[in-house]
Amino acid sequence: MKKHFPIIAKTALVLVYLVIVAGALVRMTGSGMGCPDWPKCFGYYIPPTDLKELTWESNRIFEKGQVIIKDESLLVAKDNFTTETSFDASHWEKYTKHDYAIFNPLHTWIEYINRLCGALAGMACFFMAITSFRFWKQNKKITLLSWLVVFMMGFQAWLGAKVVYSVLNPIKITVHMVMALVIVAVILYIIQLARPKLATVKYNSTFRNVLLFSLLLTLIQVAIGTQVRQFVDEQVKNGLTASVLWLQNPSITFYVHRSFSILVLLVNVYLYIKNTKFGLGYSKINWVLTIIGIEILTGMAMAYLDFPIGSQAIHLVLASILFGIQFYMILEAKKSSPANS
Repeated sequence: MKKHFPIIAKTALVLVYLVIVAGALVRMTGSGMGCPDWPKCFGYYIPPTDLKELTWESNRIFEKGQVIIKDESLLVAKDNFTTETSFDASHWEKYTKHDYAIFNPLHTWIEYINRLCGALAGMACFFMAITSFRFWKQNKKITLLSWLVVFMMGFQAWLGAKVVYSVLNPIKITVHMVMALVIVAVILYIIQLARPKLATVKYNSTFRNVLLFSLLLTLIQVAIGTQVRQFVDEQVKNGLTASVLWLQNPSITFYVHRSFSILVLLVNVYLYIKNTKFGLGYSKINWVLTIIGIEILTGMAMAYLDFPIGSQAIHLVLASILFGIQFYMILEAKKSSPANS
């Protein structure tokens, strides 16, 4: 099992990224409130597909915790019972976490799939933690970090519940996204620890320090990006469906996010030049520049072409991949042998 641990850890990493992809799809389609409760969905382990399932009717069996929509409110069954010919309020209590009571089957199932992906990733991380005990005598850090990932996945699930209960509070969404990137970083570190320590790049203190700065910029850019999206969502709610309208009075976060993209590009161009000039061997810097270029293009498309289908999901997922590649490069630099600066 020990020799298969890197594969297990990489599988956990892929599944965490799958959750990020699913989350991007949720954000793109506006499905964040597709399931208004947590961890169930309208009180069901398998969510409804039709509004009729959430509507009260006579001679119907309800189980405790199941939800209906009545008078534009969510009502939760207090016990197991069969309805009679008229509505009996004594069997119901109002859902108090929030007052969002809209059912959209597409949104519900997109959010439900997102939760299933999260559960699958959680199980993979738990399996990784169990198998990490094989390293306890050799490298306790692998075991401890693997169990830290399990804790963080649980915390991430709790954050997801808080996002729903807050009806998609932008700050909570941002924390939720940043936490996902932290989990990615820890799993990448675990993978590096479990692999043979082979130096494939040359150490350069300036390069590594600028790379750390670049990683910080990416993290800030992702955080600001979630705030920009929230601003756009609010504009759409107000009826400004075209970018030509909401760009007439954009928030300061829009300008900061746009300007940061230029800074991120320039910093990584510097890294590319330094890597080429000194032959440091960081081949992944080419991927970094490619992803940043696509990020800028998709950002421009969203801003000026009214969010072409898929552009937001691509933008968000690529940002998380960019973070992962940059963090991996930092780990490479840490493990490499020193060279001239």
